[in-house]
Amino acid sequence: MEPAPDHLPASFEPEDAVAPAPHPSGEDQRAAPRFTLLLRTAKLIADGREFVCVLRDASDTGVKVRLFHPLPAAQAHELELADGTRLPLDPVWERGGHAGFRFVTPIDVRTMIEDFDGPYPRRPLRLQLHNHARVTAHGDIREARIINLSQQGACIQCDEHLMLQEKICIEGDLMPPIVAHVCWRDAPRYGLAFEQLFQLDELARFIARVQDGGPAEPGRRTAA
Repeated sequence: MEPAPDHLPASFEPEDAVAPAPHPSGEDQRAAPRFTLLLRTAKLIADGREFVCVLRDASDTGVKVRLFHPLPAAQAHELELADGTRLPLDPVWERGGHAGFRFVTPIDVRTMIEDFDGPYPRRPLRLQLHNHARVTAHGDIREARIINLSQQGACIQCDEHLMLQEKICIEGDLMPPIVAHVCWRDAPRYGLAFEQLFQLDELARFIARVQDGGPAEPGRRTAA
């Protein structure tokens, strides 16, 4: 199976993009130079909880993002860049699966773009969860915790020994069973590679359910 993309094609989004936020002085936000070719996945942080978003366009004063669920209610929102830098945001509007934010402190948008498009390959987007899970290996069920999750795999903590390349099935709170292989270990932490990858929208919606404690959805990844 080919790796799942960490960004979405431009056709995924409506073409009638609007400015992400009014300028703090009240001037038209479009007065600030805007870049519309971002289409990069990023983390939206809401009171410390991590969510998936896709950057649509940005300027020195604000950003428009694509969401896959309602904007999480929070006292504080931040945008996390590829290097881990977090930019405080003020939400301005939300509609049609998109949200506009104003940067609390104006930024150099060119520097932000260079951060996402640096010379080195980007690591897959990993979302911190710390969610309870159960690992089944050779018929034995073991308790574990999901430390982080990406489209391709997960990092878990498990007090029981797991072997490298061992085939397991992991099932978490609100997460259907997923077949995976152990690809690295640093006991009690283990890295898992999923046999079937999450699509970006699947990952985003699952993360939102877990972070907000919503209902589980029927699974389609159960081992045969």
